[in-house]
Amino acid sequence: MTAPRLQHIQHHLVARKCNCQERNMSESVLTTHILNTTQGIPAARLAVCVSRLENEQWKEMARGVTNSDGRCPGLFTSQTFTPGIYKMKFATNEYWQSLKIVFNVSDTSQKYHIALLMNPFSYTTYRGS
Repeated sequence: MTAPRLQHIQHHLVARKCNCQERNMSESVLTTHILNTTQGIPAARLAVCVSRLENEQWKEMARGVTNSDGRCPGLFTSQTFTPGIYKMKFATNEYWQSLKIVFNVSDTSQKYHIALLMNPFSYTTYRGS
């Protein structure tokens, strides 16, 4: 493994001890986790924008930036997350000009976690836990 990868793993393990990220994630009803699969590290400092379809127009509802673990907690609270059709835009800059994922929220009592795995040639996403 390369030194940056080992440093990231060490940082990740230290952060897990305090459960800070887990606490923030549990408070978020919509989360995302972005991984750079080329380097084998989380995609830190990547801007994320969430919009909801209202009256046939996309309205920006939340904006955030991924942390050092590639996560973007705190986009919505249970009070601000409402049923509807949502779209996420990941500002991946040199990886792509833009990337959008559209999804439908019908039950706001559930937690929604959108995982994004990316490299310079492709991406994949799935609804995580």
